[in-house]
Amino acid sequence: MAQTVAIVVGVVLLLGCLALASLAVRRVRLMRGGGVDLCLRRRFAVTDWHFGVARYRGDQFAWYRLTSFRVGPTVAIDRNEVEIVDRRAPLPSEAFAIPYATAVLRCRDEKDRDVELAMSADVLTGFLAWLEAAPPGYRQAS
Repeated sequence: MAQTVAIVVGVVLLLGCLALASLAVRRVRLMRGGGVDLCLRRRFAVTDWHFGVARYRGDQFAWYRLTSFRVGPTVAIDRNEVEIVDRRAPLPSEAFAIPYATAVLRCRDEKDRDVELAMSADVLTGFLAWLEAAPPGYRQAS
């Protein structure tokens, strides 16, 4: 009986280690492909911030949640449909959830869905430049 329990515990630990290793490999691959660290939240409670990696893919800003095994992005923001409606510094109550962020942007798409992005100063500069770099004739986000 003790051997069976030991085997089951060993298999569970091995599977847990494999899951963590696959998440680590995924993050490294996303970062090497031009990813940036970014926290995101769709529900606006202090504890709803999620860490992730974002990448620019043409007119899309694709965000991959750090603790997700999903193959594609968790959230995709289209440059031609997004508008920045608010910009602020992180609140003191958010410091534990978004420790490296210097700015929080609230963005809204054409379907009136809001999302908040918490980012460092370098990522903010890149994000704003990406928004403004739409080809001529495209709607510019404000």
